[in-house]
Amino acid sequence: MEPLLSLAKACLSKHYRRTKNPRAFWPGSVKSAMSTSTSASAISVSAMSVTQASTTKEDILQHLLKQGDATAQDLATAAEVSPQAIRRHLKDLELEDLIVHQAVQVKVGRPQYRYRLSKKGRSHFPDSYDRFAVSLLDTLSETVPPEQFRDILKTQWDKKIEEYRDRISNGTLHDRLLKLAELRRAEGFMSEVSPLDRKLHQLADADSLLAGQVEGFVVTEYNCAIANIAESFPTVCGHELELFTVLFPDCQVKRTHWMIRGQNYCGYLIQAENAPC
Repeated sequence: MEPLLSLAKACLSKHYRRTKNPRAFWPGSVKSAMSTSTSASAISVSAMSVTQASTTKEDILQHLLKQGDATAQDLATAAEVSPQAIRRHLKDLELEDLIVHQAVQVKVGRPQYRYRLSKKGRSHFPDSYDRFAVSLLDTLSETVPPEQFRDILKTQWDKKIEEYRDRISNGTLHDRLLKLAELRRAEGFMSEVSPLDRKLHQLADADSLLAGQVEGFVVTEYNCAIANIAESFPTVCGHELELFTVLFPDCQVKRTHWMIRGQNYCGYLIQAENAPC
């Protein structure tokens, strides 16, 4: 964008200098300068349009990542653009194999299209572990005894717990959870912290709640940075749950949602047992 603005300024400056020189003030020169300036403006507007389109597409992918699926109207409302514009973006994203759609029959009228991320679409988001990590764990699991393999995984998670504990430090439960979410986002987890009362309707079951206790938070992770590893080695998810439990010893921690069971995100309910954490 900056080079385009510089070009436009240069054209206008050149035009201004010519208008101050009577000998150079010819209709053809003015017309040429105006034409060049108009072209630069058109290029600038075109570049802005491309940027806006890219941002809208990212908004669509982010929305689908969080919500699981959505209609074109849902996406248009969330992105604050017209349904016609959103359909153009959806068509482009389908051509790029980032999303897929499914026709869902409704009570009245034509089937409704619902869009969701494809496998390629999910891989569009940050992932701090690649295939090499899975391959390395495969090799380890094949070459060392099962007990030793479990010890290796546990040692790795113990180190991660200590790292988190040092960086989270002290503070209220909410403050510490926000710090943890920030650390997780830096590693590729799309982590969010919400007060419990705003997440009640999304909890997997009522038994997740502690009797008589309403103060708490839900940690939601829409993108799993270790998804590829978890698919091959589901036991790592147990270490993830242990990580939250150890970091908040005065709280009760329960998993409410689990990606490898087909749910759209991983969720953890964290509540104080007696006193505020």
